[in-house]
Amino acid sequence: MVFEPRSSRSLLQRRSSVSNAIQAGLDGIAVTGVAWYLIYDQIGYITSDYVIMLLLLIGALAVIYDHYAIYRTNVGLSIKAFRLFKAWSATFCFLVVLAFLTKTSEVYSRMVVGQLFVFGYFVQLFLHFAVREVQKRFTAHARLDNALIIGGGDLANFLYQKISNNPWFGERVMGCVLTDEGACLAKEGADGKQRLPVLGHIGELDAIVAQHAIRTVYLVTPLGGSKVINDVYLKLLDKCIAVNWVPDIFSLRLINHSVREIAGIPVLTLSETPLTGMSLFLKNLEDRVLAALIVLCISPILLAIAVVIKLDSPGPVFFRQERTGWTGESFRIWKFRSMHVHQPEGGVVKQAQKNDPRLTKVGAFIRRTSLDELPQLFNVLTGEMSLVGPRPHALQHDSLYSQDIVDYFARHNIKPGMTGLAQVRGFRGETKNVEQMIQRVDSDIEYINNWSLWLDFVILVRTLNAFTGKHAY
Repeated sequence: MVFEPRSSRSLLQRRSSVSNAIQAGLDGIAVTGVAWYLIYDQIGYITSDYVIMLLLLIGALAVIYDHYAIYRTNVGLSIKAFRLFKAWSATFCFLVVLAFLTKTSEVYSRMVVGQLFVFGYFVQLFLHFAVREVQKRFTAHARLDNALIIGGGDLANFLYQKISNNPWFGERVMGCVLTDEGACLAKEGADGKQRLPVLGHIGELDAIVAQHAIRTVYLVTPLGGSKVINDVYLKLLDKCIAVNWVPDIFSLRLINHSVREIAGIPVLTLSETPLTGMSLFLKNLEDRVLAALIVLCISPILLAIAVVIKLDSPGPVFFRQERTGWTGESFRIWKFRSMHVHQPEGGVVKQAQKNDPRLTKVGAFIRRTSLDELPQLFNVLTGEMSLVGPRPHALQHDSLYSQDIVDYFARHNIKPGMTGLAQVRGFRGETKNVEQMIQRVDSDIEYINNWSLWLDFVILVRTLNAFTGKHAY
C-alpha cells in the first residue's frame, strides 16, 4: 500500500493578519512617496530609469522583508528597529550590486539614493511604531479568546509567558491541564515570573473546557506523546475548538533546526548543517575571496616568519597534523612550527601550556600573537576550513572529550574555522577541564544555529583583539 497525504493542501500555511497587511502596504507607500519627493525635489522630473529603480526597490522589499520576517514576528521595538535596518540595508545592497553589474550606476543621483536610504528607513520605523501603538490601543479593548495548554514543563511555561505578554495575540491562557497525575507546576519560578496555573488533570478536561469557555487548545507534549495527542484531539474535535500541537523537541540539542514539508508531509528537522544551497555558495565565496586577498597582502610576513623559524631551530617550517573537519572528514592542518621537533610522550598529544618548555624562542612569540595560525589560510583556499567556524581539535582530543560531552561532535556540522565565536569569547588556548570544553562547544553550536555572513564579519573584527589576549600562548 502506497501512502499518500489525505489533502493536496500544503500543511505549512502562513498566517497573515490585517495589521501586518496594513503595515506592509504603508511601508510600500511610504518608500515610494519619499523616493518620489526626493527625485522631484532634486531632479525635477521622473525618468524611466527611476521608475525601474522604484519597481525593483518595491520588489526587493517584498522578498527581503519576507526573508527577515519583518511582518511575521512580534518583537520589541529595539529588535524590530535592528531587523528593519538589516533588511533595508540588504535591499539597498542588492540594488547597488545590480546597478554595478548592469553598468547603470552613473544614471542615478548619489544624493537621491543616499537620502532615500536614510529618510526611507526612519519613515518606516516611525510607521512601525505608530501601527504598534494603534494596535495596542485597539487590542486593549478587544475581547480575548480563552486558551488552554495541555501539558507541563518549561516549554509550557515559556508558551504561557509569550502569549500572555503579547497584547495583540488575541488570546488569554487560563491555565494548563497536566497529562501525568504525578506531575505539578510551581506557581512561581525562580525568576519571580508568574507561572502557568494548573487547572487540573487530563481526566477533568471536559469539565475544564466547559467551565472556562475554552476556544483554543495548545498540546505541549514530548516526542513520545502520540497516544495523548490522539485521545485529546478526538475528544476536542466535536467541540469546535482550535487545536494546536507544540511538540516538545527543545529538550534535545537542536542544530540549525527548521520545519519544512515533503509532498505535503510536515518534517521537523532537528539537526542539519546551515551550509546548503546558496548559503554554502556564499560561505565559500566569502572564504576564498578574503583568504586570497589576505595571502596577497601578508605574503612578505609569511616569508619572514618562515625564514626566522628555520634560523631559530632545526626542523621543518610547517607543522602538519590530522584534524576532524566538516561532516567528520579528517584533513591535515597547516601551522607554522612553534616547538622543537619532538615525539609525543607515550603517544599522547599534549596541549600547549603557559611557559611550555617545548616552545622555541620564535615559537613563543608567534603563538602569543597567533601568527602560527596564518598558514591555515591555505586550508581555507582548498576548502578544508573556513575563516570563521569551530576550531578543529587534534583527533586524540576529539576522542577524549566526546566521551564526556554527549553532543561534542555536533560542532562538526559546519566547516572548522581559523577563528570562531568561542575564541572571541576567550575560550581558547589550553582547556584544563571538561567544563571549559563544554563552554567552547556551547559557543560553537550557538554559532552554527545563528550562522550568517554578518555574524562571520562581527567575529572577524572581534578576532583582531581576541587573538592577542592573555589566553594566547
